[in-house]
Amino acid sequence: MKKLQRNFYNKDTLSVAKNLLGKILVHTINGKRLSGRIVETEAYKGITDKAAHSYGGRRTKRTEVMYGPCGFSYVYMIYGMYYCFNIVTEKKDIPEAVLIRAVEPLENLNEISLNRYNRLFSSLNKTQIKNLTNGPGKLCKGLAIGKTENKLDLYGNTLYIAEDNFSNFNIKNAKRIGISYAQEAADYPWRFYIENNIYVSVK
Repeated sequence: MKKLQRNFYNKDTLSVAKNLLGKILVHTINGKRLSGRIVETEAYKGITDKAAHSYGGRRTKRTEVMYGPCGFSYVYMIYGMYYCFNIVTEKKDIPEAVLIRAVEPLENLNEISLNRYNRLFSSLNKTQIKNLTNGPGKLCKGLAIGKTENKLDLYGNTLYIAEDNFSNFNIKNAKRIGISYAQEAADYPWRFYIENNIYVSVK
């Protein structure tokens, strides 16, 4: 697999969100490679997007990474218990990002399953397998992505996105999820997913 170059992320955030579908999210931790194919994303268009943490030019210690160069991780916690993994896009000082919402697990399935359920993958039923990484908090737990992985350069060797030329799929788009507070921005069709993949969180 070939690691994505930084210029992949230095584009319009909507196109990056679509082009990330089918790519491989890789996290190497304790000598083990945990990976999953990206099957669902959401785009957040920064200053003009009421759903984005950087809406209106908001700049805090948490969101500062969004104002930096593209190709870095932005990991934050929701509900005091779940982490979400985002990728910073666009040029410096354009604070936009793509949330990775779901992946199809590929490598070290037992390790991913132990992280999520404290059980081996072979012992999971069909529902548990489907729910393994079909949401932003679930995939972060399964792939052991947390606070330590915030602000990492995705061109490094610990956390990165790779290409394996997988392209045999159709892309669908829909409204983003869980942002009812964002007024008209809640209706923007900026969620993208691979059609008919079982790990997509919401069809």
